[in-house]
Amino acid sequence: MKYTQLGRTGLKVSRLVLGTMNFGPQTDEPTSHGILDSALDAGLNFVDTANVYGWGENKGRTEEIIGTWFAQGGRRREKTVLATKGYASMAPEGEPWPNYDRLSALNIRRAVDASLKRLQTDYIDLYQFHHVDRRTPFEEIWQAVEVLIQQGKILYAGSSNFPGYKIAQANETAARRGMVGLVSEQCLYNLAERRAEMEVIPAAEAYGLGVIPWSPLHGGLLGGVIKKEVAGGRRASGRSADALANSTVRAQVQAYEDLLDKHGLEPGEAALAWLLTRPGVTGPIVGPRTAEQLESALRALELELPQEVLDGLEEIFPGPGPSPEAFAW
Repeated sequence: MKYTQLGRTGLKVSRLVLGTMNFGPQTDEPTSHGILDSALDAGLNFVDTANVYGWGENKGRTEEIIGTWFAQGGRRREKTVLATKGYASMAPEGEPWPNYDRLSALNIRRAVDASLKRLQTDYIDLYQFHHVDRRTPFEEIWQAVEVLIQQGKILYAGSSNFPGYKIAQANETAARRGMVGLVSEQCLYNLAERRAEMEVIPAAEAYGLGVIPWSPLHGGLLGGVIKKEVAGGRRASGRSADALANSTVRAQVQAYEDLLDKHGLEPGEAALAWLLTRPGVTGPIVGPRTAEQLESALRALELELPQEVLDGLEEIFPGPGPSPEAFAW
């Protein structure tokens, strides 16, 4: 396993992040535990979740599955860098009470305590704000985080889905309080969706945040979806199906699959390997539903893409270019 520092911190994390959003809704508890064990056996120490995963009446279920895995012992918790997120409403289903969502000091405290209980642990390594809260000032957010750090309940704070200017606001406010501030940003970033290169990733690099891309295969679009369709396998759904309905996107994906087929590369592994070459990226989040999908993701760590492939990918999926030139000049 390859490791790197999480942003400007001294924390060492694996260059792949195990995403757990499928645990519960699509992957049952025994299989989820098996995937977690396999990941840890391979040296993958960075596990990401969120309080709302499980969704609907089952929200919180994913954290519970991780908690029962920790409870099995074997130093599972000690070996794991645990990241979770808070923002979405965790009010009981059918009871839309206020102060059970967003980033007020009250909800941050409430959400962290509830996550700790579900996760069966007494601390969270990386607590991430799942979305921007335009109603709560960062002074209040950092005051709540500061108390939680002093209590030993969280060690670091990160953001998710933040625009560049909010990363700047958050860390400038933290600096005025003498705090470390955000150490990571979890954002949508992959070959087919590169807008983060304009503002988000430059802001993250400027403030020393590690970038953690989510949806590295863009909902399966970059996982060989056309090839699977032709072979009579699993058809595209969700984001990838919507994208393939666009003839221009379909032509791009076909060119992408043809390029990788020419070089004997698996599309999903190549898409992950490309992200690992990008500046500022700590590691992409992989969300395997099965042990086989985890094994495929792990192979991407050893994959070195030839320059001819990198050039071809850039031609098929060109980035937006730097800001402000991308939109101003």
